[in-house]
Amino acid sequence: MSAEWYVLIEEDTRVTEHVEGNQLRLHRWMLTGSHHIEGGEAQALAAAEDAALRYIPDTIARHAKPGDEPARHVLLAQDGAWVAIVRQRDREARIRVTTARLLHSHEEKEAPPKTFRESLRGALQAPPPAPKPWAPPGQA
Repeated sequence: MSAEWYVLIEEDTRVTEHVEGNQLRLHRWMLTGSHHIEGGEAQALAAAEDAALRYIPDTIARHAKPGDEPARHVLLAQDGAWVAIVRQRDREARIRVTTARLLHSHEEKEAPPKTFRESLRGALQAPPPAPKPWAPPGQA
């Protein structure tokens, strides 16, 4: 089985919170795009670089006029992630573009529907116990 590669695009979302009279600006990365890449790691890296150089965040694109080209500063981090700072007029957005290899995939599986008798029995009995939370092997 050959590896499947993806390009992940995250945007920096800023949230301002007030704690004990102080104003805190929190920055969180939010995944805004996941794109499957045909080919191997080299194609994924090239696609990530292209996304860092050309992707326009929604906060900038929403207010752009035809023909506008925002200022862009692109950095390559030590971990291989591309970070781009995109500015236009009084707006600024930050994006992070990374590559990822799919290691595991499992499809959703639903339990069969309950019969009428099972539904009545379930209404009269206590609910089933909740599943145990995940724990590392050997610590369960």
